[in-house]
Amino acid sequence: MIKMLKAFFRRDEGAVTVDWVVLTAAMVGLAAGGGATTLAGINAAANTVNTSVSTKSVNNGD
Repeated sequence: MIKMLKAFFRRDEGAVTVDWVVLTAAMVGLAAGGGATTLAGINAAANTVNTSVSTKSVNNGD
């Protein structure tokens, strides 16, 4: 029984899996944060363009 426990504690496959899960979760979180930041900037730019375009008048040549 002691021999089996020592062998169990020596294996590190589970630790590698945990590392990959943590790194993947961090990458997904950073991508989501970056996407939200980019979306906010795009919305602000679109609103600025919308305001600028809607306040302009068009000369029909009359």
